[in-house]
Amino acid sequence: MSQQLPDYVSSAQPTPFDKRVGWLMSTAASYAGVMLWFVFWQEAPLGATGVAGGTLSGGLQLAIGSLVLAAFLCYLLCYLVPGLLGMKTGLPLAVVGTSTYGVTGGFLMPGLLMGLLQFGWLSVNAYFSGLLLVQTFGIPADSITHLTVSVVWAILAMLMGILGIQYVGKIASFSPIIPIAILVILLVSVCANVGKFDPNVTRNAEYESQKNAAREMQTLGEELSKFSPPILLDSEKLAKYKKVETEYLKKRQISNSQEASLWGSHQLGIISLICTYVIGFFATAGAAGANFGCNNRSSVAVHLGGLVGIVFATSLAGVIALLVVAGVQASILDKPELLVTYKVTDTNLLNAIVGVELSRIFMFLLALAAFPSACFCTFIAAGCIKTSFPSVNQWVSCGLGCLAAIFLVITGYAKDAPSVFNVIGASFGPICGAMAADYILSGFKWAGPREGFNAAGWLSWILGFAVGAASLLYPQVGDLRLAEIIPCPPLSAFIVGFVFYIIFARSGLQSKVLELPQRIDK
Repeated sequence: MSQQLPDYVSSAQPTPFDKRVGWLMSTAASYAGVMLWFVFWQEAPLGATGVAGGTLSGGLQLAIGSLVLAAFLCYLLCYLVPGLLGMKTGLPLAVVGTSTYGVTGGFLMPGLLMGLLQFGWLSVNAYFSGLLLVQTFGIPADSITHLTVSVVWAILAMLMGILGIQYVGKIASFSPIIPIAILVILLVSVCANVGKFDPNVTRNAEYESQKNAAREMQTLGEELSKFSPPILLDSEKLAKYKKVETEYLKKRQISNSQEASLWGSHQLGIISLICTYVIGFFATAGAAGANFGCNNRSSVAVHLGGLVGIVFATSLAGVIALLVVAGVQASILDKPELLVTYKVTDTNLLNAIVGVELSRIFMFLLALAAFPSACFCTFIAAGCIKTSFPSVNQWVSCGLGCLAAIFLVITGYAKDAPSVFNVIGASFGPICGAMAADYILSGFKWAGPREGFNAAGWLSWILGFAVGAASLLYPQVGDLRLAEIIPCPPLSAFIVGFVFYIIFARSGLQSKVLELPQRIDK
């Protein structure tokens, strides 16, 4: 006897073609707003190394080429299939994802997972937006004032995301103009020095940073050796031991991450670093292409929206950020120690380029321009949770999610943006890979909702996540070199999800397709 469709699937109504809108002001504008967010492009010159200009240590041409490649991979691998599925069916991600994960499994993934991870995005947005706001007045990071502003920012974003998203949407169409204008001004200010950039100086600074990390690791290791076996410690000493151990592992991870960029082929290391950062940042936004695609009228609109909003916007913001940092570094060759502290929105860098007063204005404007993105995080989360659990009040679900985001802000996890994006990439890389494989196996169309838990989808996701999250999991498995063995974890996770979905599907592990009377893509 066939399983009855759950409410979130049976009640889903496709968006009629006559109600759909143009791609430029919908798909392209929305993605451009995401990729022009300052948290993305300010970190682009750092990559996964944590060293300012780390991705420039192989030269400008390699860094720029790698960033454009990463932008195209985001469009091709993470966005295109979900976008086409949304366009053809008129249905959101939570529903089209049931062909990959089943109607029972679909409660959890990808729709609900998409909603939950939005609060991770909200925490990063709130932390860094709050930081720019308080730095405008000379208040340091992680101060009580900074954390308070970030908490208020998260709460306001939640309220506006639920109550006033229609007003936020109108502002969001114009907010990308602010970061573009600021990036262009910064580039014009330093363009005379870009040609003088020497990647060897950056590489030397990177080596010096590694030496410092190694010395800190040695000191922490010596401190750890003073403790008795942890099982014999009292509660006070055990707490101190755990604190030192955590710091040691963190320093070890940073050291390994930096070393990975110089390990083996330096050029391949740089490509991997940039692709890891960009794809990890973009992964959930790519899967949300189904939600944007269901408002597009044709496959041409899906392609154009992605090429303009993803490839062009990502390349524009990222490349300008690389050029700005290269220009600044070329102008401070007599102070190489500063190379390990600068990123595009660093107060010292902005002050050096445009002066103190104008840099304060820039930071304030960049923070304001990021507010619509914070509101959309809550809006998307509420929609995903509501789709999966129609009976759950959105105030309850979003309130709990906002509390989780506030926790990440206060504890400091939100400021480690590359790690947050690593989790996102590890989670959604295999989802996008499995959805792409399912789309191809179904003859380049939506197969339809599948019964129960589709084993092919879930098994491929588990394997893909294990690969994508290697850099986070390695302390637990005891292999401190595992992260260096796996190149570009988000991309590797996609490939594993794609390949193993095909293997499991061909092995008969796909569940039965159920009838959906209201589908329009038959």
